[in-house]
Amino acid sequence: MHLNIIVISTEVFPNSLQVRVIPLELQRLFASLLLVDQQSASTASLTDSFGWNSSEGTNQHDVQELNRILFSALEHSLVDTSGSTFIHRLYHGTIVNSIACKECGNVSQRQEDFLDLTVCVCGMSSLEDALWSMFVEEELFEGNNLYRCAQCDRLVTAAKSAKLKKLPPFMTVSLLRFSFDFAKCERYKETGRYSFPITINLQPFCEQTDGEESDYSYELFSVIIHKGGCYGGHYHVYIRDIDQLGQWEPPEEEYKLKSQKKGKEDFKKDVCEPKLQEDDPLSVLTAIIAQEPSKSVLLDQLGQKLMDKIGSSWSKKFRKHYGPIGKFLQSHSDVFMLVSNGTRVALKANPPSPVTEPPSPVTEPPGPTEQITNSDPSTPSDPGAADPQLEPKKEQGSHWFDLNDSTVTSIRESDIEKQFQGKESAYMLFYRKTQLHRSSEALNNAQYKVPLHLIHMAQEENIKLQHMREKFEATNNTVELRLHLATHYRLENGALQPINKEQDRSTTLSFDRRKTVGDLRLAIYQMLDQWEGDMALTMAKSLPAGLHLYNTIIDDGVSVYSAGLQTNSDLFVWNGREVCGATVLIGAEWEPVLLTVVRPHLGEDGIPEVEDGVGCEEGSGGFENEGTGLKKEARGFAGAATLGEVKEALGEPKESLLCQEHKGRKRAEQGAGEGGGASGWRLFPPDDMHRTLKELSLKDGDALLVLEPQSFDSSMFTLNGDVVTVTTPSDCRWLQVEFQQNGGEEGDKEEERKKVKVPATGNMLLCEVKHRAIEELQLQESLPGAQYCLRQVDCTGKLLPPVCEEMSVRDAGVRLMTTLTLCPGIAPKASQLFLHFSVGTAPSAGMEMDIIVESTCTVKECLKTMLDAVGLDGTCWHLRRLDWCEDIGEPIVDEDASLTELKINNGETLIVTEGQLPPKGFLKLSVWFYLDPRDNSMETDFNGHTEEQTLEVVTAGKTHSQSSPMYAGNMAELKSVGQVEISDEATLEDFKTQVMTLPSLQDVCLPTAAFMRVWQLEGQRLARILRGQHLTLRKLKLTSGTDLCVQQLLKEEDLGPKEVLLNVKMGVPGERCYYPPEELVWDASRDSSPRSLRTCLASHYGLSPDSLLLAKHQPEKHTWEEISNWNQQVSKKKKKKKTESLLGAPFHLKDGDTIGIKNLLIDNNRDFVTMEDQQGQQRLREQAEQRRKGGQAAGSDGVGPCKKTGITKSRKPEVALSINVGVFR
Repeated sequence: MHLNIIVISTEVFPNSLQVRVIPLELQRLFASLLLVDQQSASTASLTDSFGWNSSEGTNQHDVQELNRILFSALEHSLVDTSGSTFIHRLYHGTIVNSIACKECGNVSQRQEDFLDLTVCVCGMSSLEDALWSMFVEEELFEGNNLYRCAQCDRLVTAAKSAKLKKLPPFMTVSLLRFSFDFAKCERYKETGRYSFPITINLQPFCEQTDGEESDYSYELFSVIIHKGGCYGGHYHVYIRDIDQLGQWEPPEEEYKLKSQKKGKEDFKKDVCEPKLQEDDPLSVLTAIIAQEPSKSVLLDQLGQKLMDKIGSSWSKKFRKHYGPIGKFLQSHSDVFMLVSNGTRVALKANPPSPVTEPPSPVTEPPGPTEQITNSDPSTPSDPGAADPQLEPKKEQGSHWFDLNDSTVTSIRESDIEKQFQGKESAYMLFYRKTQLHRSSEALNNAQYKVPLHLIHMAQEENIKLQHMREKFEATNNTVELRLHLATHYRLENGALQPINKEQDRSTTLSFDRRKTVGDLRLAIYQMLDQWEGDMALTMAKSLPAGLHLYNTIIDDGVSVYSAGLQTNSDLFVWNGREVCGATVLIGAEWEPVLLTVVRPHLGEDGIPEVEDGVGCEEGSGGFENEGTGLKKEARGFAGAATLGEVKEALGEPKESLLCQEHKGRKRAEQGAGEGGGASGWRLFPPDDMHRTLKELSLKDGDALLVLEPQSFDSSMFTLNGDVVTVTTPSDCRWLQVEFQQNGGEEGDKEEERKKVKVPATGNMLLCEVKHRAIEELQLQESLPGAQYCLRQVDCTGKLLPPVCEEMSVRDAGVRLMTTLTLCPGIAPKASQLFLHFSVGTAPSAGMEMDIIVESTCTVKECLKTMLDAVGLDGTCWHLRRLDWCEDIGEPIVDEDASLTELKINNGETLIVTEGQLPPKGFLKLSVWFYLDPRDNSMETDFNGHTEEQTLEVVTAGKTHSQSSPMYAGNMAELKSVGQVEISDEATLEDFKTQVMTLPSLQDVCLPTAAFMRVWQLEGQRLARILRGQHLTLRKLKLTSGTDLCVQQLLKEEDLGPKEVLLNVKMGVPGERCYYPPEELVWDASRDSSPRSLRTCLASHYGLSPDSLLLAKHQPEKHTWEEISNWNQQVSKKKKKKKTESLLGAPFHLKDGDTIGIKNLLIDNNRDFVTMEDQQGQQRLREQAEQRRKGGQAAGSDGVGPCKKTGITKSRKPEVALSINVGVFR
């Protein structure tokens, strides 16, 4: 790639304290890109030289703007040096604009300099068309658009044209991709087709055309491409490698030569399409790679292609037996090889050709993953590979690369045409004169004309990088292995168990995974001085049943990594035959399973004794719990063992029965006393005795019940078909039923309540419980024919909905040993819902009515049933649900939907509301009235509404901190005046009109809607003023449930979109306080600079603008931010200062903000902070200290950190780009 290195010596600096930082950092950056052995180079030093901070370096900016500002910064940095005209000599050109009078022939000319040529894209199809329109076509001044000729001294017809007078060696062309749609008032990006040539002749566009043709000929050497839209995106660049410094390879999508394809048809039939064996990973991977057009697959995509081929991932199907896929590929280096710097895998029998092999443009030293990349090219299996005439020739000359951040990709010259159009398209073009020739010494020489000190810097950096890589490799390749010695283990229950379970007998060994297994074996020999005989290393794994052995590592020549050993891998060291005299079976098929063996526990009298859910080992002592139960024991068995072998290992007779617990009905999931009920077990048929535990899908933790045939003589075990039911005394418990004749009111006397304890089990139906309770309470004799239902009681004593009597105790969720209330009424069926309802208002405790309806009935049918129950008729009714505050919520709009579809649950309360169902699109808005503390006349208007809610809010600032206000004017009291239901298509004026009809505002004098100001509340603060009398509530982005505040005004008000309502306060001279605040409307539509605000305030107070000092109050920090009339950047072209906008960063002025004013003519105190501010800052420091110590910051005055409301993150304001350069003149 062509990089111009500026040679700057220190002797050109007249002042040794001044350093040309930007050119030096550019030199260092280009030298690092060329010489440092690293994939990417940091630009932090360069951006630091620009004077940018961390945030400015990450902001998005226009690349054309950066190009111009960088050129300007370089010119300023190179003043008074030999390179002061560097930018001018390379990029400077001149345009001559001419206006010719059609009557006298007088020509008026004006020259214009340029460093980059800006051409139009809109309405043009190519670069040539745009240049023809700019420099060939003439613009006529005629009709109403005449030109005043200086020689004729009158308006005449004239023609305007432009020509290129001076052509620079390097021509930079900027394409105007971004335009503004005045109809939609928004920016957009031109994505239409816009072509540009690789070589272009500018002779037709020049003023002087008598030179040689090579003087006007340019060739393309770089294209900057923008991907994205007009508000953001990503840049990358196509660069032509003029000095041939890069390693160019053909792109992946290039196809093989037709002659090669024809010669390989027979070979593909036999080799490329082998017979697929899904259980053989070698066959599957070979078939996947062979069927690819390029005969190679990306390593990252190999796993996905494997899943697409066989429907299963490598980890699920092959990892347990063959290890990671990378290890498998390396262990079969005779079949597979890695190509393209280890990023792709190909078949060794059919290596990809140079045409089809994917690109690898970045030259890097081979990494550790390239251990099997060597192949023998002398044994081609391709019939066409033997013919050298069919080999594709490598292209000569310069090549193109795509530089995208730290990724460099080879591309062809034809790929540039893809950037003619679309969201990813060319944005800047760079041409160079064809007569510019590079020296032959620059070819393939990255150090050409690079200063010697930069070469030494790159060499030192490469040495550091090499040391870091070696250190990283050593750290990254060290694995921690856990060694288990055979002398510390014994074989028990099909798995290896430590002899001493109290101590961890494993030994940790740190080892380099790049070394061989033989080196590992030698290291273990040296660690174990007393080891005698053979040593076998077997991979192990800790299972719930114990330690199990899998495959033994035999080949000492493979690396530890290839053997599949990783950090925390378990390695068992033994003789390979036995452990403590017992033969050990290894492999995945013998993997042990830890089962819970359950047996009846017999007491002294032959009756089973209980162990209520407490597991114990065989032979343990007595049990603490009374009654009868089961005994549990954890036993491990080999997964390949049959069920008959398990019975024999347990020492059970042949006539014994084995049962498996039903899935989903485990006692452990129910818990003691949570529904009770017997547990179910499935009896294994005789054929299952010959099946293995793996075939029976028995896993760790599964329970196995062992019974003798005489066990069914006890009432504890019941056999029904192949299901065994076990009923223990813990399942035979009771339920207490309490009878309340009048519904359980608080005034009940204790003697009116009758209680009875009914024996019950989890399988018992609730209707049986009710009948037994009625019989024992003798209710049929006292109240014959009465209907009753059972209801549960919550922790507050409130009756819950009746339980379904068709369900069992367990299915209904009723806990044993709890109390049920027997109440008059009907119990719902399983398909019905028990609902509460009231008419008109939210019900109070015990005042709602009940109804039972089908869960499949619609809302309309449910409403009709409720109206019939209370004796109402008519169609002007609708249903509403209660919200989480137990208030009347939103109406149920879909009347044809069923109760199940609307997720209306059993026991829910519905409100029958009078009135037509409001249509969709209506908003329910809460309205508050603003009581200005400075206006005492409104206090009497609300004396009759003491029951209304009040709220104290902050009228200025961003937070609602409840600290003591600085002034009475800073805090305001709001009164709730009701709610308004209105369509979202209604205008703001319609909303104001409807608010004026609220009963609470009848005494408020509001002549018209223009005398009312509407605020939107967010987090108990006045957030913004709603503007636009004719804008709909939808366009104002109001949603249902929004809180709005209305404020009475003394005059009409209609604020514009850029008019800001501010609270201004003049400081009291010589004191640390202010006069009462005043409201001021500042028009920022034309000018939003500090100067404009200062002029507005000066006009309001009748003072001079230069005598005012302004500051914005930050109430959440109790600080003041001074507003100064500053400038950030000076435009070189317009010579005009660009002032900052107060509506943007850092002030973001908005409605309700407080502006403090100091009159410097009579007040020398420039500090805006008051005593109240100092007190607030002290409280903030104390709260921060409490949070740091872990305490809770909660004062008695209510001061504390407030939760941040969820504010949507808006787009960051655009900030002008600038580079800070020192003065060198």
